[in-house]
Amino acid sequence: MDVVPNPKKNLIIEIGDKKFIRIPIKTHTITSQDNLEEIIKKYLKFFLEKDDIVFIAEKVIAILQNRAYPASEIKPTKLAIFLSKFVSKKPGGIGLAMPETMQSAIEEVGIFRIFLAIAGALVTKPFGIKGFFYIIAGDGARAIDGPTPNTIPPYNKYVVKGPKNPQKVAEYIAKIIKRPVAIIDANDRGLRILGTSKSFKMNKKIFLKALRDNPLGQSSQSTPIGIFRTINND
Repeated sequence: MDVVPNPKKNLIIEIGDKKFIRIPIKTHTITSQDNLEEIIKKYLKFFLEKDDIVFIAEKVIAILQNRAYPASEIKPTKLAIFLSKFVSKKPGGIGLAMPETMQSAIEEVGIFRIFLAIAGALVTKPFGIKGFFYIIAGDGARAIDGPTPNTIPPYNKYVVKGPKNPQKVAEYIAKIIKRPVAIIDANDRGLRILGTSKSFKMNKKIFLKALRDNPLGQSSQSTPIGIFRTINND
């Protein structure tokens, strides 16, 4: 159970006159066979302090919900193969630019919404407007992660959908650890909060700014849980 600073990521960040420390927690490779409560208790019990906030990568929650699928077992339709050609690949991830992830998006949000998203993206692209596809397609499509070489095995060959009911999951974890919890989605399209517990009172804009460099990492670091702590200047 280690505290692991990910490469090129400083643990401490300053925003205005405040300092925060982001502590990534290394875990074993989590699968759908693991138990969320056991994981939370096992990896956080030695590190938590009174006013900490816990933030967790949405991908690990999705895996625990059995929403990770081997790409080889996904059978994309001809329509998914065709539509995936209209989505641009990003340096940090493939997004929906492969038939398997596009098929997953169609199943998740429906073909009508995907058509609208593609139409909107095609209309706005000549004007230099980026990201319009995912604005229309919504969280269900945006949260889908495709297989990437740097992801920890076996998930380097998996498609992972977004977690179900992230708000409810955050509340469940908060009751276990008696601390505020945020479920975050960090990928090549930016950083978002998918759900928070009722006890989460921090300004979300500041919180997102403090995590903008994604201290959890996005690939093989195996640090899906983090502790966010305000450093007092007293």
